[in-house]
This record gives sequence, C-alpha cells and structure tokens, in this order.
Amino acid sequence: MDANLGASRSAETKMQYDGSVLRRARRAILCSPFHFKLLAEMRVSSVSVPTIAENSGAIKGYTQQPLSEVATESGLMWLASVGVLRREVDGQGLTDSFRLTPLGRQIIESWQSQGCPDKRANLVDYVKNAAARWGRVPDWLG
Repeated sequence: MDANLGASRSAETKMQYDGSVLRRARRAILCSPFHFKLLAEMRVSSVSVPTIAENSGAIKGYTQQPLSEVATESGLMWLASVGVLRREVDGQGLTDSFRLTPLGRQIIESWQSQGCPDKRANLVDYVKNAAARWGRVPDWLG
C-alpha cells in the first residue's frame, strides 16, 4: 500500500462522537474561562499551567482576566474530564501541560472552519455545565 494513501485516509477519518458527548464538551468549552486562542494554541502544542495562569494568560489573550494557578488547573482539569483536553506525560510522569484530545481538536477545527471562535455560553449553558461539573460523584466515592 502506498504510504501517502494510507496517511491521507487516516487524516480524513474522524471519530464519530455521540451528540450528547459533543454538546457537553462544547458547553464545557464555552463556559470555561479560557479563550479560543488558547485552545487553538493547544491544537499545535501543549501549553503549561504557568503560561496560562496569573497575568501571563491574560496578556497572551488566553483568558479575559488573570486566573490563579489553582483556578487555571481546575478549569483545565474539568475540560480534561469531559474529554476535550489531556494532560501531557513525560518520562517522569504527569506534567503541568495540556493539549487537545481528538474530541477537542474536532470541535476547535469545526469552529475555526465556521469562522466563529468568539462564542460565549448563555445562562442555560452555564447552569447545565455547573450541574454536570459540581453535581457529579467524585471518582474516589465510586
């Protein structure tokens, strides 16, 4: 088989996600304190928590206002738990960097192609996101 043909086939193949998974992931992104610019950057490389936290993130346009490292980590971990981001791993274990998963990449690429990267959530989205985020049973109880 031609190597180029195999590569183009895999690039064209996208995972099919359930509609509820896509809606929850989109809602989590829209309700997060992070701007589209950060997620677009995570499409091409991993981004560390210190790069996003405090004044650095606001200056780079990743957040609207400075976030503490704890708030930054919490927001990123929520996006990871809904399947949008993954934490980077190196030879020593987990790092403080995150990047997009295939689900996150699919959502961001879709938004980029539509030319609407500055979407925000409405009140109903915020309520649903909060209920999903704060109403779930912790892993250690399950």
